[in-house]
Amino acid sequence: MQAEGGAAGAVHGSLQSGALTTTFTASQGFLLMLPNMYKIAGELTSCVFHVAARAVATQGLSIFGDHSDVMSARMTGFALLAASSVQEAHDLALVAQAATLEGRVPIVYFFDGFRTSREENKATLIPDEQIRAMIDDDLVRAHRARALSPEHPVLRGAAHNPDTYFQAREAADPHYARMPGVVQKAMDRLAALTGRQYHLFRYAGHLEAERVVIAIGSAVEVLDETAAWLSAHSGDKLGVLKVTLYRPWDADAFLAAMPPTVRAVAVLESTKEIGAPGDPLYLDVITTYARALSAGKIKTIPLIVGGRYGISSKDFDPSMAKAVFDELKKPEPKHGFTVGIDDDVSHTSLPVDASFEIESPETVRAMFFGLGADGTVGANKNSTRILAAATDRYAQGYFVYDSKKSGSYTVSHLRFGKKPIRAPDQLKSANFVGVHVLNYLFKFDALAAAAPGATVLLNKRTSRRSRAERRQPLESRMALGGG
Repeated sequence: MQAEGGAAGAVHGSLQSGALTTTFTASQGFLLMLPNMYKIAGELTSCVFHVAARAVATQGLSIFGDHSDVMSARMTGFALLAASSVQEAHDLALVAQAATLEGRVPIVYFFDGFRTSREENKATLIPDEQIRAMIDDDLVRAHRARALSPEHPVLRGAAHNPDTYFQAREAADPHYARMPGVVQKAMDRLAALTGRQYHLFRYAGHLEAERVVIAIGSAVEVLDETAAWLSAHSGDKLGVLKVTLYRPWDADAFLAAMPPTVRAVAVLESTKEIGAPGDPLYLDVITTYARALSAGKIKTIPLIVGGRYGISSKDFDPSMAKAVFDELKKPEPKHGFTVGIDDDVSHTSLPVDASFEIESPETVRAMFFGLGADGTVGANKNSTRILAAATDRYAQGYFVYDSKKSGSYTVSHLRFGKKPIRAPDQLKSANFVGVHVLNYLFKFDALAAAAPGATVLLNKRTSRRSRAERRQPLESRMALGGG
């Protein structure tokens, strides 16, 4: 196809022929698919679009991750299902396919571009026989039976006039009303097969939490680990609510997952809707609480504020998560805050204590500074895979490089330990630092992340010397600048 718009059109046509069809996309390409997505959803066609969510070009182009692209699809009629880790990215893809076949609502299944899509981590793969068990053959046959065919002609995709369009638009509501239940049913079926249970909304933390942060995507893992550490060391009653199924929004499931003791809530989002009173998830949370209060389901509404993090893959680490929890202590926490940047224009940013860390001393942490295309990233990926596959230990690798890629600098962040590693953030302190380009020592502080007692490796290519130079004592060569 010439572009993603054509690819989505091909998907639409293939689905109408009764074939099981999918596609993969992100960012600007995803936006080109939106017109066809309205058609696919309007015709209640089972389908999954897999998206590594990335930033949309605004004042500049960015190839990095946030939720700007997927949030633009809220009105298409596609369900929005999100994963927050490498393991979930594997598991929930199967849940999405099983659910769309039963519910007939197409699904945008997404996870964080770069932060999750480029992360190396140990995961348990679903065996083929369990994948087959998740898919109902009768539903596949029903999908094929709905195909357009001259053998049983039907009219689909016609033009509607005002006398019928409105009514037909509302007629799809029952499918969306039952879709959350269909997704939870698929999650339960996966749990019966694999032992890994997922929920539309998953709460973790103190059972009587007073401060709760709500988020979608990989930030949830950082928030989970930070809340657990703070609760254990300070006694604070903290919690984290992860949103897995964002559309269709299930208000009852949301309220059932939230602890009734909550007094202050921060809704964290990795997108920005300029001009709105809040970003998308924040508005859904506010609306849910307001409607529950007006219907008499709850007696009070907690204090709720919204904030942004991680736009264009801006790192989100435990010190920033702590800043959000700390902000909720205030009588009037800031609404529309940002975390992870220093906003000296609108002054929305929260103060962050960069020295705060929760890394376990048992976790081996290593950083490698390399040059794009010099093989450093590839070698570190192989090291991560070998150490995770050949031992009973866990390994994680994440690789930072800018949009110039080849010829620019790269930083590899590796973690190894005896326990599962849930740390989708960049290393701030490393036991080992490898610098593969000596000039980096003079261009930026490559050793800033070296922990006390860390091992530092300077990988320097030795130049050719004459036989006479090699015979010189070391002290003489250093005096001459020979290294």
